[in-house]
Amino acid sequence: MNKKKSIRQGLPAALLVLSAAISICAQDASGGKHNPRPQQAGSAGANVENKSPEVAVKYSYEFLQPKFLIKRILLEHDESGRGTVAFERLNEETPIVEKLELSPAALERIKSAWQALQFLESQTDYQASKQFPHLGTMRIGMQRGERKRVAEFNWTNDANASALVTEYRKAADQAILIFDISIARENQPLNAPKLMEALEALLKRGGLSDPRQLLALLQDLSTDEHVPLIARNHALRLIKKIQK
Repeated sequence: MNKKKSIRQGLPAALLVLSAAISICAQDASGGKHNPRPQQAGSAGANVENKSPEVAVKYSYEFLQPKFLIKRILLEHDESGRGTVAFERLNEETPIVEKLELSPAALERIKSAWQALQFLESQTDYQASKQFPHLGTMRIGMQRGERKRVAEFNWTNDANASALVTEYRKAADQAILIFDISIARENQPLNAPKLMEALEALLKRGGLSDPRQLLALLQDLSTDEHVPLIARNHALRLIKKIQK
């Protein structure tokens, strides 16, 4: 009986030791699952550090002809197509500056022309052998970081340079037309019919950067009772033509 009693008294102590050992093993196993591997953490940090920042690119187009009704245009934008267009009218010295946002379709055409020119890597002279200064002088420019180049010509036989200035001229004409329509609605509603005619003329000859950008403005114009009815009806017809 004494021997059995001794065995029973020793069992609790043995169980305590065994329980403590199991607890320590469980903590070690749990800690191993949650601690990240040093090599993985270091690798992720290296990838972040080695990633170089993107260099912003700026584009510009300028037109000059002191005898034209619009004697100067300066259009500037970033890679997203956002920027400004400034223009000066004949007998006026203060430029009008408006915000610009090229549509995705127009921006794609413009970027395609820039890429085809390889502008910053090239030293090509885009001026044609014949001079046409009476048509105005054009300047196209690009800047990427410290690299910058501006090319000037009044006429070119280079297909990509010609496509580029044509797209910029369309964007400028559209921006100026939007400005004139807005002014007419606010201060000179009687000018609205002539502006609708000018818009339709540009639309017919493909002279707008992206006519769909005008839909919201034309819709507002068609319901503006301050504008002559003939202009409102014309706006509705133009909406249908653009939507086709």
